[in-house]
Amino acid sequence: MERVTLKTIAERVGVSRMTVSNAFARPDQLSDELREKVLAVAAELGYVGPDPAARALARGSTGAVGVLLTDSLGVAFTDVAATAFLACVADALADNGLAATLLMPPRTESVVPARDVAMDGAIVYACRPTSEDVAWLRRRRLPVVIVDQTPVAGSMHVNVDDRAGARAAAQHLLDLGHRAIGVLTLGVEGDDPVDPFGYNASYPGVQRLAGWTDALSAAGVQPDVALAAFRPDQAAYDATRRLLQRSDRPTALLCFSDAFAANALRAATDLGLRVPEDVSVVGFDDSAVAVEVQPRLTTVRQDLRRKAAAAVEALTLQLVARKKGTDAPAVHATVPTRLVVRESTAPVAGP
Repeated sequence: MERVTLKTIAERVGVSRMTVSNAFARPDQLSDELREKVLAVAAELGYVGPDPAARALARGSTGAVGVLLTDSLGVAFTDVAATAFLACVADALADNGLAATLLMPPRTESVVPARDVAMDGAIVYACRPTSEDVAWLRRRRLPVVIVDQTPVAGSMHVNVDDRAGARAAAQHLLDLGHRAIGVLTLGVEGDDPVDPFGYNASYPGVQRLAGWTDALSAAGVQPDVALAAFRPDQAAYDATRRLLQRSDRPTALLCFSDAFAANALRAATDLGLRVPEDVSVVGFDDSAVAVEVQPRLTTVRQDLRRKAAAAVEALTLQLVARKKGTDAPAVHATVPTRLVVRESTAPVAGP
């Protein structure tokens, strides 16, 4: 079958090749009637439009934005908060005429998405600052926005006010009379519980630990810190059991995430403890998990839609500036948090 081109369609309709091109790329240049006629002939001949690679080369952009993830897609999609954030990013990009391209860590040396995928810029989501994938994006001199990471000079960042949110959560428990308080946070058993993270740590984990410590230290409370890996869920469950089986068990728990808190609820129940009568539990994120469990979680809300919008806005500012040949204004956004009190916390029980 002879290959169908713009010229083929132009000859059939009786218009110029540019008119056919405009029907696909610049529809405002044609009347509705003429455009519909061109598209009808194109459909009849089986033509789907200009080659995407050629079109990107002609206009100097792909219309795609990479979203770099730390983990595989399967792992990322098991995290309710991460999944919701990615959906918000995709919506915000679509509102700006852009498409999201998910970039996972490479499985082979021959294909490195951060190095090889065509894109106009990238949003780096919760990756380690030493990531080789981030390094590739910088080598390509692509516009980049960093989300949920330690701020680095010369980069645009969007973070959540994790520290203030964690501080409010700890103060809530103190106001309820709790003084024996446990902290269930990210780390590996055997790490130093005073500083379990180190240089390559999760920035939200560091900030949340700092926020809890701000409030508890001011009240003279030394928390009992338990560490759990982000995956599998069993790690948070086991860490909670170790905390709650002690003779001097805490009367309240501050958890790194709603997912950690949900596993803390499960562990408490399996030990015959009632929440919140015997132990109060506080999560973080205010994800869908927070209202699916029983009792519903007191938690710290981060506005994922606002965080995604801030990241996309910072990136589009860079894309527009690059097109104009100017410098984009620096963006270092911090999205506020707020405490949401539900049924998983209550005043400390009397002696």
